[in-house]
Amino acid sequence: MMLMKRRSYKYRIYPNKTQIQLLNRFFGSKRFAWNTCLAWRSNIYKEYSESVTGIDFSRELTELKKLESYRWLKDTPTTVYSQALRDQDAAFRKFFKEGAGYPRFKSRHQLQSIRFQLDQRVIVKNYKAGEMLKILGLGQIKVRWTRVPEGSPKMVTVSKDSAGRYFVSMAVEEDIQSLPAAGKTVGIDLGVNQVMTLSDGAQFVNPRHLLKKKVQLKGLQQRLARQQKGSNRRLKTKFRIAKLHARIADERQAYIHQITRRMINENQVIMIEDLNVSGLSRSNKGTLDNPGKKVKQKSGLNRSILDVSFGEITRQLEYKSDWYGRTLIKVDRFFPSSKLCSTPGCDYKAEKLPLKIRTWTCPQCGVVHDRDINAAKNIEIEGLTQLAPVGTKGPQLRDAGGEGVYPMAVSPRSLDQPNACLEQV
Repeated sequence: MMLMKRRSYKYRIYPNKTQIQLLNRFFGSKRFAWNTCLAWRSNIYKEYSESVTGIDFSRELTELKKLESYRWLKDTPTTVYSQALRDQDAAFRKFFKEGAGYPRFKSRHQLQSIRFQLDQRVIVKNYKAGEMLKILGLGQIKVRWTRVPEGSPKMVTVSKDSAGRYFVSMAVEEDIQSLPAAGKTVGIDLGVNQVMTLSDGAQFVNPRHLLKKKVQLKGLQQRLARQQKGSNRRLKTKFRIAKLHARIADERQAYIHQITRRMINENQVIMIEDLNVSGLSRSNKGTLDNPGKKVKQKSGLNRSILDVSFGEITRQLEYKSDWYGRTLIKVDRFFPSSKLCSTPGCDYKAEKLPLKIRTWTCPQCGVVHDRDINAAKNIEIEGLTQLAPVGTKGPQLRDAGGEGVYPMAVSPRSLDQPNACLEQV
């Protein structure tokens, strides 16, 4: 079965020297528009208690371009300003309605990105999938086409990361073919030593991408601390650190794509814990009146948790399940998966089970359990108990190829269905 989904692509680009100069100018103009608008909106609200929008500032920006000292603003395409102001309006909506943080000022030392609209009337002259891409104000850009999109994008985003690499991102509507029936269910327990432990006993060892580069990273950071601020040597060292971090992130992302796609290919229904990653990685330092214990050990554990990227694994499983006709069930984070005995017919639950205990014996049935495998089995059992017979109301379970659906009951424990998501290549 074919499903129409919105899919994003991200490619490495190699602009020439002239295009790099233009991009730097465009990045600076976008930052100026964003920061000036943010300061203007904040002052207006502080002095007059009135809310203004990006459209209001757009009129001010038009008048500003007429001044001799700001004529350089005309060198940047108008679409760069309009898209930046739209993004700021969206940031304020999230601040007022969704409780997000207050919008911040942009810095030249952060990730730089600008968005361009592609004129659909002449799209055939500016874009040909896998062969050509022309952007307003930049001309044709050399793109490394790792995949060929099926549709035509309406917008493209050009970005530059801290390692000095340039990328272009685009979203298109595509028909995605659902995968054939897998006929298997699996429970997944996420961990630090093993990234994934499956209910069938299989385990995926944590490659520890950050730890492998820790010695090299430590040496560069120590060198950076000794160098004089503002010197060229310090800038070069800072750039080398950024490149090393980018390499670590790329290796981590590639590994997560491999294991999540394998889970999607081999299983029809996937059960996973709904972990609170921010809570798991919270600092243990405490306060002056009530200082924390084992702060250094907890800091190392937090670093390992963030290196595994539990949230990214769950995100990829969500959108890939939605794309390829699989069902992802999230088991409540407070479900005691490690403490329950997974033996059929045994309902024993341990009162305490510290992390240092990796194997334990059930006093009721006598079975010796591996902590992670036992947890994965219990996650699978808990997820399957949430499936309901045909005719009940609730979320739906896809069958093979997404051609049919089976209802799924909602238990008191949390159950989240996957949402459409964008894949970056």
